[in-house]
Amino acid sequence: MDSLTQIVLGAAVGEAVLGRKVGNKAMLYGAIAGTIPDLDVLASHVTDTVSALEIHRGFTHSILFSIIFAPVFGWIVSRFERYKNIKGWSWLFFFAFITHPLLDAHTTWGTQLFWPLDLRVAYKTIFVIDPLYTVPFLVCLILAMRQKKEAKKRNVYNNWGLVLSSIYLVITVILKGIAFTKFQSALQDQDIYYTDLDTRPSPLNTILWTANVDTKEAYLVGHYSFFDTKPITFYSYPKHHEYVDEFKTNTKLQRMIAISKGWYTISKNNQNLYFNDLRFGTLSMKPYADNFVFQYEIKTDKNNQIHFIETPKNRDDAEHLISDLWLRIQGN
Repeated sequence: MDSLTQIVLGAAVGEAVLGRKVGNKAMLYGAIAGTIPDLDVLASHVTDTVSALEIHRGFTHSILFSIIFAPVFGWIVSRFERYKNIKGWSWLFFFAFITHPLLDAHTTWGTQLFWPLDLRVAYKTIFVIDPLYTVPFLVCLILAMRQKKEAKKRNVYNNWGLVLSSIYLVITVILKGIAFTKFQSALQDQDIYYTDLDTRPSPLNTILWTANVDTKEAYLVGHYSFFDTKPITFYSYPKHHEYVDEFKTNTKLQRMIAISKGWYTISKNNQNLYFNDLRFGTLSMKPYADNFVFQYEIKTDKNNQIHFIETPKNRDDAEHLISDLWLRIQGN
């Protein structure tokens, strides 16, 4: 999830663990702990694109990280805070650390919760930024923050934030199940043979859902809103995996394919090759759009080694996407 959401979650967890004993400092340290796992993004500054993608939401988002580093941070904080209970601080950091990847597991990218096992948990029930999850949670946290640490209302407000956000996560799982069934029915009605079906919410909401459908020669992409009145339309994206046949034994390409879980196309533009990760869609709701959210140019150096360079995003595309989303959410 986005940084603000993880700060809010961490602060609420910190309050639940130590709020009665240390007041707002519990929220402060919980907020800090809630952001620490995402420091793995710094890897992009010291390594190549493929390695940085593999590291993201890896060790720092694992149960192992929470177990090892919670007592370390607990001990450090207890050295200079008036509250000296190492165990109390350790529990605060543990729960703030572990709830971070548990929430991230609901997103499309998922998380390697069981690192070092090569198993990424991704339920794909919520977009990385979802106001319906974050805003009510944030309001409850602010209300709790304004109360004295001994006040009963402080605990009530904080608990409400935790409960409401958790209920919303459960609802997203139910909505995903309904959307998945709708896509299955549409594919059956249209006599489309497929080998895999992957669904996820569109940006900023859980009303409009997107499906990636794996067929022999192409991937089909369709959208379904709970306000739709017309049948679902699927648009075809040729795989063109043959464009990289000469690199099929290349380790870096194989790693990128593993990162994308096999959901990728290869496209050409002015003789340049691009690797497109289909799991995150495009920056447009228009059919056959090619401005993929995660697109990497495949470059070859003088030693015939390939490198993946992420293509820059266009701010105008993102702005248009918001307006297109709003229209599409209202139904087809």
